[in-house]
Amino acid sequence: MAKKTLEQSMNQLEKIVQELESGDLPLEKAIKIFEEGIQLSKFCSKKLDETEKRITILVQDSKGHVSEMPFDVENNGRGDATTE
Repeated sequence: MAKKTLEQSMNQLEKIVQELESGDLPLEKAIKIFEEGIQLSKFCSKKLDETEKRITILVQDSKGHVSEMPFDVENNGRGDATTE
């Protein structure tokens, strides 16, 4: 089985959501694809977490020095340092 990408998984998850929202599925089929959707959601979340850990940003201070800092989601991606 080929390895799924994040994009492929998100597209499949979107299709599952549309199918479930249609309300036209028999209960057993709805449960089956709901379970598949949960697995895809977990996969996507894991991939996004892994990617977030790898992201770094370059910050240039007022003196022109450039440093690499870890990405900080809670601080709008700016890391912990100030740009003074």
